[in-house]
Amino acid sequence: MSMELTPVQTVACCSPLAREPLSASEAEGIAPLLKALADPVRLRLMSLVASHEGGEASVCDLNDAFELSQPTISHHLKLLHEVGLLDREKRGVWVYYRARTEALENLAALIGGQAK
Repeated sequence: MSMELTPVQTVACCSPLAREPLSASEAEGIAPLLKALADPVRLRLMSLVASHEGGEASVCDLNDAFELSQPTISHHLKLLHEVGLLDREKRGVWVYYRARTEALENLAALIGGQAK
């Protein structure tokens, strides 16, 4: 049984792009994470959650920033969670999202060429 890495785990394992080329499997593993961030709504959601007071936000905290329905925003948040960029915690009827800062730092190191 082979254990596949998540996109976030793959990013954490890779050397910066400027140091050595990605293998085909590394590129395939990282692409879902970059695709998730390539959507303008999801990129803004990441920014809003990461910079929100207390470092976490619920859908209700984010609704007013968009002309989108709550289910659409929830869908985008779910995708960001699935690729490993957001953690989520259910408290009562509310779900709170928090940016996984280590995932963002590893992505920055991969793209920016910083030593990890």
